[in-house]
Amino acid sequence: MNIINLLKKSALAAVLAGFCHSALAELHIIIPGGPGGGWDTTARSVGEALMKSGLESRTSFQNMSGGGGGRAIAYMIEIGNKKNDILMVNSTPIVIRALSGAIPYSHRDLTPVANLIADYGAFVVRNDSPLTSWQQVIEQLKANPAGLKFAGGSARGSMDHLVAARAIAAAGIPGRNLRYIPYDAGGQAKAGLLSGEVELLSTGLSEALELANGGQARILAMTAEQPVADYPDIPTLKSLGYDMSFTNWRGFFAAPGTPAEQIAAYNATLQKMLQTPEWESVRARNGWLNLYQGPQEFAAALAEQEQELKQVMLDLGFIRN
Repeated sequence: MNIINLLKKSALAAVLAGFCHSALAELHIIIPGGPGGGWDTTARSVGEALMKSGLESRTSFQNMSGGGGGRAIAYMIEIGNKKNDILMVNSTPIVIRALSGAIPYSHRDLTPVANLIADYGAFVVRNDSPLTSWQQVIEQLKANPAGLKFAGGSARGSMDHLVAARAIAAAGIPGRNLRYIPYDAGGQAKAGLLSGEVELLSTGLSEALELANGGQARILAMTAEQPVADYPDIPTLKSLGYDMSFTNWRGFFAAPGTPAEQIAAYNATLQKMLQTPEWESVRARNGWLNLYQGPQEFAAALAEQEQELKQVMLDLGFIRN
């Protein structure tokens, strides 16, 4: 083979290698709920930071609501590792819904990749609401437990419901008496609040901040253990005298059977992202706390949370032994 043909073959190989690399460079994120909720915000914020920092050339998203998140999990199980660079965002609801029997899967059916952040629960009212403090909410509920409707972007017995039930239980009101109205994902729950269908919204702090910063709503309280440095004026339940806190992790899972080297590559990219100013901008905007855990630590934390939430759900009457 002469030198010209050798160079041509080398050039072709380089082009093909570049094509294969670019085909795998797009990270595709499955979002197990509709637009506007916490999963959607997390996925798109991570994608934003990855692309703006240059760690990914392109990130795509697919909202796949249905079955309380079960449809998206079934999809991940079905595709196995047939597709490269595909992740699913999830959070505490994957544990709660498995415990309640709402989905026939658990976190063990997927491959834990990494936990990234901690978010908190928040309780929101419209700007024109006569409710101006969490204390007023508790007073009204003590007088009439069914007098206020809480919206949530997930089914009865799921995270938004559980957090609100625990919050009122901390004030001596039976959590099972909460009047909870479920919506399909956070976007519809926000619409329910703003339309006046419900008086309060139980949601994540990042979604609550979006409404508050848009001038549409007020945040009455949140569930962090202590005030969030980025938003010190938002009271915590503990600062108001109620012994309740709740932290919602948000992280990523891969399909079952994903090779260990691929999981390591995901983690290397995500760890780099967490050190970028682009991520810091996203984190502060949403009021999140960095809570990175690699695959082994993440899996252990999931198992521990599963046991803790099982007892909470038994105590509130959400499940039975």
